[in-house]
Amino acid sequence: MVNNKRKYVIPGDVITTGPYRPEQNVILVDNKIIATTVGVSEIYDDSVKVIPLTGMYIPKNNDLVIGKITSHSSLSWEVDINSCYPGMLPASDIFGRNFQPSTDELNSKLKKGDLIAARIANFDRSRDPLITIADRELGKIDSGTLIQISPSKVPRLIGKQGSMIQLIEMATNATITIGQNGRVVVSCDNPDALLKALKAIRMIDERAHMANLTDRVKEMLESKSG
Repeated sequence: MVNNKRKYVIPGDVITTGPYRPEQNVILVDNKIIATTVGVSEIYDDSVKVIPLTGMYIPKNNDLVIGKITSHSSLSWEVDINSCYPGMLPASDIFGRNFQPSTDELNSKLKKGDLIAARIANFDRSRDPLITIADRELGKIDSGTLIQISPSKVPRLIGKQGSMIQLIEMATNATITIGQNGRVVVSCDNPDALLKALKAIRMIDERAHMANLTDRVKEMLESKSG
């Protein structure tokens, strides 16, 4: 669990001093932990890191996101949603109004590392986003292959009126769940078709700026070699 408030930092900012282990995007100089990139600093029990803002997902209300459970308190789960803001999933969202922190064990429903499909229920930048899985298409993800792309490329992956993602699904018979936070889960029974679907998604992520991308993806999907 994070034991201090997150704060925005720029390269050269001293985040903290003391016996901490430097992790991502920080360096140790003498007894000081110093940021090396623009982002949000986080101090854990024995380590410090900076989550870079570039390319990160900024939550918006009602966005579908794919999150990873990182920890929990007695009242909620903390969820990594590929953002500088962690999502907060209240226990009452799963246990209901009769939730009792003294008797209901959160690990019985969701554990660290579990993937979930969720929606941003409330976010105004003054606090961490509240997320929910209280809908039919939401909840724990038990199967599929996770792939991550730049959140800015999600509209290109979806395509106009869903044209691009439909092209991939029809060609591979895969089921693809796209989070606005750049995480994508692909489910497909055919291993070769799964690899083609993943290759198509990576192609779109890498070549979103190119003209005739739909034709290039279609040509790859239709080729025997993939």
